Amino acid sequence: MNTKARKVMIIGTGNVGASAAYALLNQNICEELILVDLDQQRVEGHAQDLADAAAYMPGMMVISTRPVEDCADVDIAVITVSGGALKPGQTRLDELTNTARIVKNIVPSMMANGFNGIFLVATNPCDIITWQVWKLSGLPRNQVIGTGVWLDTTRLRRALAQALDIGAQSIDAFILGEHGDTQFPVWSHSSVYGSPIADVYRRKTGQRLDVDALADKVRRHGFEIYARKGCTEYGIAGTIAEICRNIFTGSHRALAISCILDGEYGVSDVAIGVPAVLAQNGVQQIIELQLEGDEVAKFNHSADVIKANIARLP
Repeated sequence: MNTKARKVMIIGTGNVGASAAYALLNQNICEELILVDLDQQRVEGHAQDLADAAAYMPGMMVISTRPVEDCADVDIAVITVSGGALKPGQTRLDELTNTARIVKNIVPSMMANGFNGIFLVATNPCDIITWQVWKLSGLPRNQVIGTGVWLDTTRLRRALAQALDIGAQSIDAFILGEHGDTQFPVWSHSSVYGSPIADVYRRKTGQRLDVDALADKVRRHGFEIYARKGCTEYGIAGTIAEICRNIFTGSHRALAISCILDGEYGVSDVAIGVPAVLAQNGVQQIIELQLEGDEVAKFNHSADVIKANIARLP
């Protein structure tokens, strides 16, 4: 029996950080939730509000605030800081410079003060910042991950589930690549209990599955939410909670997250979305799918885009 208190630190309590804290609380994923933000009034307000909600939950959860440097006992540090809101027409890559400067101030300070847990990056551009955190931290690559394309993968499965009128948990489908414009579904490995998605779709609807239209729909989904409400928060909060739960439980479940590659898929020194098995030490193993047709070119293109933007880091 694990009697150690599980501690999650959320760095940045804007929309994503606050929603993630609420998701972790409601799903009873940890015993202590630590909030960090430069805006002391806001972070203390969130802590008090969450403590009220915690009173209705089974068991006891400690909600606290502290400086980011006080991190030696933290199991998972979730980075949700943002360099600013996107303007119309911008992409996630446009957030890079400001976010990278913030991260460059945070991570070395944490390492100097004894952090040896798992970094979970949930800020954009996710893959590039994940790589930056890995480099700045000096931690083994299994301890630095990003939310990557797991939310995109979940969106793909949900869209297919609605079209096929079956539960999303029955669908085995993945998005790979950048959490951004160069992501792509791996149709060669998409199935419903072993039956190819396209075949199931044709039998169900009598029509051909327009894979390009569906991929584009999933790719644009986050921006459509952003355009309507000015942010995305609940979906990514659920993603953060899901990843934390799988780490703490040592589930050995494979999720499509941003990982540092060292030869997998023929690529090295880059963070990119791939299926990875999660355990209590972070990434237990990276699953190498045998990509087919133009999927190899799409993956390499996505990796090249990420690497080009890694070169822009301040």
